[in-house]
Amino acid sequence: MNNQIKLEVIKKFENKSALLAVVGLGYVGLPLAVVFAEAGFNVIGLEVDVRKVDAINKGVSYIQDVPSGQVEQLVKSGRLKATTDFSVLKDVDGVSICVPTPLRKTGDPDLSFIVSASEGVAPYAHAGMVVVLESSTYPGTTREMVLPRLTGSNGFKAGEDIFIAFSPERVDPGRVDWTTKNTPKVVGGVTENCSDVAAAWYGQALDTVVRVSTAEVAEMAKLLENTFRMINIGLVNELAIMCDRLGVDVWEVIDSAATKPFGFMKFTPGPGLGGHCIPIDPLYLSWKMKSFQYNARFIELASEINTNMPRFAVSKVQDALNEVGKSLKGSQVLVLGVAYKPDIDDMRESPALDVIHLLQQKGATVHYHDPYVPRFDHDGRVMESVADLMPAVRSADVVVIITNHHNYDYASILEAASLIVDTRNALSKFGGKENPKVTRL
Repeated sequence: MNNQIKLEVIKKFENKSALLAVVGLGYVGLPLAVVFAEAGFNVIGLEVDVRKVDAINKGVSYIQDVPSGQVEQLVKSGRLKATTDFSVLKDVDGVSICVPTPLRKTGDPDLSFIVSASEGVAPYAHAGMVVVLESSTYPGTTREMVLPRLTGSNGFKAGEDIFIAFSPERVDPGRVDWTTKNTPKVVGGVTENCSDVAAAWYGQALDTVVRVSTAEVAEMAKLLENTFRMINIGLVNELAIMCDRLGVDVWEVIDSAATKPFGFMKFTPGPGLGGHCIPIDPLYLSWKMKSFQYNARFIELASEINTNMPRFAVSKVQDALNEVGKSLKGSQVLVLGVAYKPDIDDMRESPALDVIHLLQQKGATVHYHDPYVPRFDHDGRVMESVADLMPAVRSADVVVIITNHHNYDYASILEAASLIVDTRNALSKFGGKENPKVTRL
């Protein structure tokens, strides 16, 4: 086997002369492009959304975790630029594919973005190019879908002429302690040489690279990470339902269990799962296993429980109103927080959307407030955050805390509201546990 191409491309990464491209400038791609550029590489962002391309080239960030000043500095220095033109790839040495992998309404994986990105790269594939897929997906995707598109018509051999690998993204929006740069990065290639080259590239920009034997191991590791969280969240969500029927305080149960210094990890219940990974990624594995006539029972059960949590939250709202002699139909409901987790503007798969829709279906008039999401459009439903929070709190028949943003003045909200359903235990530090106008999940 001739390793000359491998050695040449690794040398380019080591001396930072390699030209890089990141396909997809979203929550994963833009932070990655910035990290590569700050490490000294010249980086081109490829994005089909012209608005994002224009924003980047003007030095403006649309991702909360990436300051515009950082982008502006990199653009001015010539280290970072964006385009919609895939032909720039003819001169690129390393390509990271960071495109969405959502689920269809039927629950099946939608791999069209990976297919489109791979087919966009294919015409410009050349000897020495390294392509790393970062999009979360089922084990086998890199080898089954990316590899043939990049080697099928040009005679290239993976590991000799072109190098293909998988490296799962580990982005947690809103975090400042663990970032793209310092979060350990798993890398696995379709061949050993592919692993060598991809690890050499990422090791120039990221603090820790964890090399694994194959792309399939890297793909499965990502699914394990999120399946672990999904199943444990499903467990505590079911615990919340059981404690509700038993008349036991689930939050106190969890806090007391968490005092055990070994053999226990704390998870908390909520109104449902949100985000770009946990509600979706495990279902990729469940879907894949069906082709092996295997039912991923833990995943399916946890998904069923988590999917029904918005209905459980709405039932708590209905019960709380009944206790004060009011019907949910016709009531004024104020939802606090529509982002999927605290202190970010990301609404992907947010349970707030299901809660709002269910409340509206039952005849409630629903408003929301979120300091990070001034407006949203979901399935044709356009809503705007109320301008003045406290008057809205005072006028609502019930306030429903869905996302426990830390900048809310919970003491004032508790005092002003006539009735509160707290799905996140946000009021526990402010007397919410003992207050008769508060119903907790």
